[in-house]
Amino acid sequence: MLQKQTQPQYTKEQLWKLYDNLPPELQEAIFSSENSEQLDAVCQRYGVAENQIPETAKLIGRVLLGVLPPEDFPAALEKETGLKKETAKQITHEINRFIFAPVKDYLAQIYHLGVGAAESADTSKLKTQTEKTEAPGINEEASPAVEEKIKTTGETKNDSYREPLK
Repeated sequence: MLQKQTQPQYTKEQLWKLYDNLPPELQEAIFSSENSEQLDAVCQRYGVAENQIPETAKLIGRVLLGVLPPEDFPAALEKETGLKKETAKQITHEINRFIFAPVKDYLAQIYHLGVGAAESADTSKLKTQTEKTEAPGINEEASPAVEEKIKTTGETKNDSYREPLK
C-alpha cells in the first residue's frame, strides 16, 4: 500500500507564518484562481482521479510556500498521490510551465535565501537552473583585454541605452 505523509507536517500557524513572509507574487500564486484552473485542466488531461487533485494542489502549495524544493516535486507527486512515474513527470512538466515558471525568480529567491523550512533544502539545483536561464554577460566583469584597452586609450563603447552621468 502507498505510504502517505512523507512530507514534514506543519501546523496552520506555521504555514500562515511562512505565507506572511513570502513575496506578494508568491502569495498571489498560492490562491490564484488561474492556477487552480490550470491545475484542474492538467489533472483532467492526464486522467488524475478526483481524490488525487487536492493532494496535488497541496504539493504545489508547498513548493510555493518554500517547504518543498521544485526539484523534489515530481517524486513527491508520484509518492503522495500514487500516480505512475511517467504521469507524474508529464504533470510536473505542465505545472512547471504554467504555475512555477511565472514566479520562478521568486522561487529561486526563497530557496536561495532559505525562507522558512527551505533553509535545510539542497538548493544548488534550483540555483544552477536559474543561472542557466539568465542572459549571458549579466553580472560579468569586463575581460582583462577590454579593461586594459579602456585604461590605455580611455576608449569606452558608447551605450545608447544608458543615461549620461551628471
